[in-house]
Amino acid sequence: MKNRTVLYTGAAGGLGLDTTLLLMGRGATVVAVDNDPAKVAKLRTAAESVKTGSLIVSTADLSDLAGFRAELERLLDEAGGFDVVINNAAIYPAKPFEEVSIEEHQAVQRVNVDAGIVAVQAALPGMRERGFGRIVNISSITISGGWANLSPYVASKAALIGLTRAWAREFGGWGVTVNAIAPGAFPTDAEKIHPDPEGYKRMVLDAQAIKRRGTAADIAHAIAFFAADEAGFITGQTLHVNGGWIMA
Repeated sequence: MKNRTVLYTGAAGGLGLDTTLLLMGRGATVVAVDNDPAKVAKLRTAAESVKTGSLIVSTADLSDLAGFRAELERLLDEAGGFDVVINNAAIYPAKPFEEVSIEEHQAVQRVNVDAGIVAVQAALPGMRERGFGRIVNISSITISGGWANLSPYVASKAALIGLTRAWAREFGGWGVTVNAIAPGAFPTDAEKIHPDPEGYKRMVLDAQAIKRRGTAADIAHAIAFFAADEAGFITGQTLHVNGGWIMA
C-alpha cells in the first residue's frame, strides 16, 4: 500500500479503526472520514504509534451530500487523488417497518448508499487516469434475512451489492476493481440495539461454524486484501466474513 491513498468513510468506528491502522502500517495515506468526536480522538491517538503511512482526518457530515462533495474536492487537492475508496459509514435505526417514515428511510439511504456514490464519483476520474483503482463496499450479513425491524438498513446494504456489480462491470476496463464485504455479527456499537446482549451473543455463536466472536482485525485483513495490487483480477464479488454463519 506504499504511495497509495485511501478514502475511508466511517474510518474511526468499531470496524474502521483497525483497518485504518493496518493500511497505514502498510504505507498508505488514509483519508479518514468520521464525525464522531470520541472515536476520532481515539483514532488520532492510536495512529501516533504507527510509524509508516499517514492520516488525514475529515469530520464531514455524510448526510449533507453537497457538503460532502465539496469536502471531497478539498481532500482531493490535499491528498492528490484517491487510489482506494472504502464505503463503510452507516446508520442503523431499528424500528418496525410500519413505523418508518419515508423521510427516515431516505435518511438511511443518503448516508449508507448515496454518500458512497458521491465518494466514488469524486475518486473515479483519477482512478481512470491512473489505470488503477480499488473500491470496497461494506455490506452486511443482514441482507440474507433473519433480522426484523431493520428494513431501511437492509435495503441500503443490498443496494451496495447491486452497485458493486454494476460498477465492477462498468469500471473494469480502466483497471478499477469493485468488491463488497458482508461482515457477520461483530461486537461493535451496532449491537447495542439488541435488548438482550448475552442472549444475542449465544445466538451468534450457535449460528457460526467458528465458535468465537469476530474481531475488527478479521474485517481489516479482508479489506486490505481487496485493496491490494495482488487482488487486481477479482471484481464484482461479495466476500462473507461471518465465521461460517451464512455460506454463499
